[in-house]
Amino acid sequence: MQADKELPFTSATEIRNRIATKDLSPVEVTQMYLERIERLDPQLNSFLTVTADKAIEAARSAENAVLRGESLGLLHGIPISIKDSENTKGIRTTMGSLIYRNNIPDKNSLPVERLIKSGAIILGKTNCPEFALIGDTTNNLGSPCRNPWNPDLSPGGSTGGGAAALAAGLCSISQGSDGGGSIRGPASFCGIYGIKPSLGRVPRDTSPVANSLVNLFSQHGPLARNVRDAALMLQALSGWDKRDPAALRGSPEDYLKATSLDISEFTFGWSPDFGGFPVDPEVKKICSEAALTLEDLGAGVEEYDINLKDPDKTFWTLTCTSVYARYGRFYKEHFESLMPYTRRKIEEGANITGTDYVKALGERDIIRASFMRQFQKFDLLVNPTTAVPAFPVGQPTTKIGDYAVDEYEGYNPFNFNINMIGCPAASIPCGFTTSGMPVGLQIVGNFGEESKVFAVSAAFESARPWSQFRPIIS
Repeated sequence: MQADKELPFTSATEIRNRIATKDLSPVEVTQMYLERIERLDPQLNSFLTVTADKAIEAARSAENAVLRGESLGLLHGIPISIKDSENTKGIRTTMGSLIYRNNIPDKNSLPVERLIKSGAIILGKTNCPEFALIGDTTNNLGSPCRNPWNPDLSPGGSTGGGAAALAAGLCSISQGSDGGGSIRGPASFCGIYGIKPSLGRVPRDTSPVANSLVNLFSQHGPLARNVRDAALMLQALSGWDKRDPAALRGSPEDYLKATSLDISEFTFGWSPDFGGFPVDPEVKKICSEAALTLEDLGAGVEEYDINLKDPDKTFWTLTCTSVYARYGRFYKEHFESLMPYTRRKIEEGANITGTDYVKALGERDIIRASFMRQFQKFDLLVNPTTAVPAFPVGQPTTKIGDYAVDEYEGYNPFNFNINMIGCPAASIPCGFTTSGMPVGLQIVGNFGEESKVFAVSAAFESARPWSQFRPIIS
């Protein structure tokens, strides 16, 4: 078992099949990942809480179920990580904030509930920025999370801990959430696959602080080492639930089956910059070359123009209003405990008027209409996942070429725009910079068409595999 150096990087799909045929023990696999966490994670800080005893107990239960010949769930015996913004019953849930550093929920969030029901084994809770608010995994709970390809650089955020842990082989698959690129950005920075499904595809119950506030952008989804693993987890997460009034009704499609669909008749719209956003030249070159792979697969690719008027301002208005509504009550009492980025968003959200907010909602609809016009011509859209490769820890990008950009949104124009339209989108590894850092290509589908995104992702993965690459810390 210890001699199997490839096991930490073996696909979750294969591990699940080997567990089902009694070729692999859930207890041994879980112990292997826990040992790797103990040995390697001090260099990454990808976990905020490790639940070794609970994980071994769950693994023994999973093993007994196999021996008894019971029906097995989609993720039976698979050791996973959970983002620490998700409630986990009896397990500390900090939301990346000092305010919740001792918080132990008495119930699981709905996504966690579904993952446990599918047979997954929780190894622990992964690092995230305070309230999952930015694309860099830094908070006041301790040291920042680091990128396993280069520990001086950020894994992105807000699912930075989950992405770093997965890339380093500290878990089999990671649960994440994405309200402005929080799955796809870390996937791009860490050289793994991540998908944000359509808004409402994965139901959410009310968060511990949000009560019944509207969810405009955020969606749960997987980070995985390959496309089929992501399809497996999304299958387990998806489907209507009455506890979420905004959940999509109807049964989800068979996402594993979708990974085998023919894409030769699909048409693709390619944009290197969404109509003029600054993009690092090396990222643009790598992604442009990757887009040509789709032509090699028989699909038609055509560059398109899209004119977006101040989308960053629209997103900023809507997200700061949401942050103020959720966390504004902490501002006075817990001011010293809050991260600067949390304070800034609360402060700006407090000054947004009802008129500003309604206007931003209207502008979001205009942005959505602009993309829907593209989907009348193309089956899918492709673009760089992020405008830059991974930046230094705690130093988000403020300049791209000769252009000054916002430290919170400037590196990330392609992601937050897709959150505003609610469509499914994946980041797939497509190359490396000259300094050896991963770069991701974003594949965007029309609303409700996750199957097409998976089909194209699987075809691209087959043409340009990446799983053989390993980061420095692994």
